Amino acid sequence: MSRKREDTPIEEKNALRKQVLARRDQLGVAERRSLSERITKRLLALNSYGSASCVMAYASFGSEFETGDFIADALARGKTLVLPAVERNSRALQFYEVRDPARQLVAGVWGIRQPRADLCPVVPASQLDFVLVPGVAFTRHCQRLGYGGGYYDGFIRGLTRRPPLIAAAYSLQILPVLPVSERDQEVDRVISEDAEYGRSG
Repeated sequence: MSRKREDTPIEEKNALRKQVLARRDQLGVAERRSLSERITKRLLALNSYGSASCVMAYASFGSEFETGDFIADALARGKTLVLPAVERNSRALQFYEVRDPARQLVAGVWGIRQPRADLCPVVPASQLDFVLVPGVAFTRHCQRLGYGGGYYDGFIRGLTRRPPLIAAAYSLQILPVLPVSERDQEVDRVISEDAEYGRSG
């Protein structure tokens, strides 16, 4: 199991982020696309996704797992699609329903595409039935190392009703150990191109 303690040095986390992101960035466009398609196929086969009415995803950025096909499937199935927007002043996520990503998304904090508040209705977190969670690295026990802002950790801690929290990641992002602390929130499942991991194992 990964270490979990209160005093995890920030430098240790940052160094690991740089290492994993560098490896992820080395994936070619075609390879990243192929791996993302395999991951998406596994995501779409999850019972928790199939039964969900309100699905939260995120607009992928840089060398992340490509969420475009997942988002398109949710819309095609008539699910309520929710995407987050970062609010830096409150250091929190706000959630909006998106029906037309091409028209309703705009580059936000760090250049990540997020919903336009003037075009998209707010959705309370209590309505979410399935949540796709981004991250830099994960363990087979579903511990998560995020990008360092703490936005998703805060969101997960604040949930009054916990929907399935699912992470999609390339296998190179699955590590045996992570320098996590008590503040770092776990997900329920991690899906890679060739495996699925749950919190119990």
